[in-house]
Amino acid sequence: MNKELLRKLSVLTLILLFSSNGFCQMKLIKKLFSSDVDTGRSSSFLPLPVIGYAQETGAEIGAISLYSFYTDRKDTLTRTSRITGAVTFTTKKQTNFILKSDIWSPNNKFHYIGEIRYKNFPFNFYGIGNSTFDSNEDPITQKLFKLNGAIEKQFGKTRYSGLTIAFENYQFSDKAIGGIFSKVPSIFDKDGGKVLYLGFTQILDSRNSNTYTTKGAFARMNYSYAPDIFGGDNFVGGLLKLEVRDFHAISNKATFALNANYQSLSGENTPFYLLPQLGGDEMMRGYYLGRYRDENLLALQSEIRLRFHPRFGVVGFAGTGTVFSRRDFSLKDLKPNLGGGFRYFFDIEKGLSVRMDYGIGEKNPGEKRQSGFYLSLGESF
Repeated sequence: MNKELLRKLSVLTLILLFSSNGFCQMKLIKKLFSSDVDTGRSSSFLPLPVIGYAQETGAEIGAISLYSFYTDRKDTLTRTSRITGAVTFTTKKQTNFILKSDIWSPNNKFHYIGEIRYKNFPFNFYGIGNSTFDSNEDPITQKLFKLNGAIEKQFGKTRYSGLTIAFENYQFSDKAIGGIFSKVPSIFDKDGGKVLYLGFTQILDSRNSNTYTTKGAFARMNYSYAPDIFGGDNFVGGLLKLEVRDFHAISNKATFALNANYQSLSGENTPFYLLPQLGGDEMMRGYYLGRYRDENLLALQSEIRLRFHPRFGVVGFAGTGTVFSRRDFSLKDLKPNLGGGFRYFFDIEKGLSVRMDYGIGEKNPGEKRQSGFYLSLGESF
């Protein structure tokens, strides 16, 4: 069992303990398990405590929350808007803060996206490429400040066009001198740097919901360019992101979903920290985010969702993916993942849920099978 899994399990344990103390009142129990839908389209707020422990961070404590609302409660076609926040602190003076907004204007004419993030937190670096080794694990301290925004305007019934802007500032220090991070000369820009992306987006969106989709499709293309603003060794080049989602209702309780992602970073002297990374809680669950990174990423996943009760659901998922350099793609390098999860819908009308997933990945010779437990708010896609 890896350290990340231990940390996530401790988070889940604390939430269950907090929940069990709060469920003592019968009225609250009835509300949490009720099948009644809020027909008034009112706003909702969910706060959750976070606590955990890892050797590299010590004890970690904080909170995550989600606030959801409609910009027009009378228009039943206006989509759910969300503001998500999280903040945690550790006994080793590390901090992780994020605030994200996803706002839909009345009649869905405009879509606004924003994010501000500050992170002073360690992560494990394994090298670059699709064949890194667990024995190369090198703990790195990262300081990150990130600020981005997007505005998308509706044209026609399902098409959106938009503009994006993002600023990112990275700083790194190697906690274990002599590891792969300091030894390998091909790892570019080890101290960190700054990047400013300017981009445009094209979207086709026919989903029946942006929070819990049961039918429709979504396709998004974003190209961002980082001009030579900061000089020196800072990155100059382009980042292309393509994503497709497709949803089919199998029955009134079951949905089959497909998701495909492609990312490509192009430019001279591409920094390791900007390279697309495989894994995480949304795509290729079961792989540590950053275990594999390179100039290009391709990943596919499918999911069967069964919402057997208005408050509860289960999922099963499977996928495959890889990272590769510019001329190094091979089907034999695709990695598998498989897993399942549980959903608790705290807002039935909006389809907002607490998501608990467990995924497994490949088993390399001489290593434990890669796996991960994930606790998040909302669906993975």
